[in-house]
Amino acid sequence: MRLNILLSFAGFIILIAGTYCPILHPIVGHWDVYDGNKPYGIVILLVALVGIIGTVFNEKKIIRLAAWLSLILVFIFLILAILKVYTSFNFIPLHFVAKYLTSKITFKWGWYLLFGGPLMALAGILFDRKKGLK
Repeated sequence: MRLNILLSFAGFIILIAGTYCPILHPIVGHWDVYDGNKPYGIVILLVALVGIIGTVFNEKKIIRLAAWLSLILVFIFLILAILKVYTSFNFIPLHFVAKYLTSKITFKWGWYLLFGGPLMALAGILFDRKKGLK
């Protein structure tokens, strides 16, 4: 297994691990991807598994597609998480209370893994040496 394929494999493993890490800290507890949106988290997991299968069979087109798709899915999930945080307490008629409760929801370190995994997978496939050049 070449080094760039190994880097892509490690990126997909980090992405899978990132789905189980805390990404949001609401007022009580921690949320991972599956607490935020379970079907969307399963889609991210399946794309990472397709990327791992592509690395095992050394299919660079599948790896590239899975890496780009996982990066796009994580970016969309970040946008959805931000929207969820800022609209969670809109039902409260007192706006200062809603703003205070929204400020208590914090983003956690799991986002680094969620973005780092697809970026590593992309780096592994994009910085591949061309066979014709020496």
